[in-house]
Amino acid sequence: MRTRIREGPVASSFSMAGPAYRIETERLVIRCWNPADAAALHRTIGESLEHLKPSMPWAYEEPLTLDQRIERLRGFRAQFDRSEDFIMGIFLPDESRVIGGTGLHTRVGPDAREIGYWIHVDFVRRGLCTESSAALTRVAFEVDGVKRVEIRCAPDNAASAAVAKRLGFRHEATLSKRFKVDEHTFRDQMVWTMFAEEFPASAAARVKAAAFDAAGRKLL
Repeated sequence: MRTRIREGPVASSFSMAGPAYRIETERLVIRCWNPADAAALHRTIGESLEHLKPSMPWAYEEPLTLDQRIERLRGFRAQFDRSEDFIMGIFLPDESRVIGGTGLHTRVGPDAREIGYWIHVDFVRRGLCTESSAALTRVAFEVDGVKRVEIRCAPDNAASAAVAKRLGFRHEATLSKRFKVDEHTFRDQMVWTMFAEEFPASAAARVKAAAFDAAGRKLL
């Protein structure tokens, strides 16, 4: 049975113990990867590979074998458990299908997170990246207690930029040749930013979401 979710509160001045291993929204389950998800993820990436290549540099490493996929998910889970990086899958509510990937990445420095996301080609233009990113923004500020959250995308990635703008992120800068496509190709990168003091008034603060730690205890 799914936990009933509630309207998001204003961000508090303290954070609860995290990280959030599982997040539930109205239409999605977002959780850390397990090696057992490899076959489902394998199928999803295969079905969406050409759709993903323009915006996801890792798509150029595909196709991986199933064994390679298992090893990659083992690595993601290990990083999650060690609080090094928080890479997550996006699932249908009954978890019968992987429909995308996301995460709260630590690569933008201390006291900050970067939200990345991708979605299966059959599920685009349904607001699911907006829904998942709003929930992750809440977790970043209300559970992890960070000071800043960023979303980065190429200037011609209008869909990703629209997600950031819709949630209340500000276009802070466009950096030249910072987005690595492959070993020889770099593209410009937009940086969309939200600071902790801006979060309570944002659309992200109002998303309905519940978050749980590794023991299933409610964080949000």
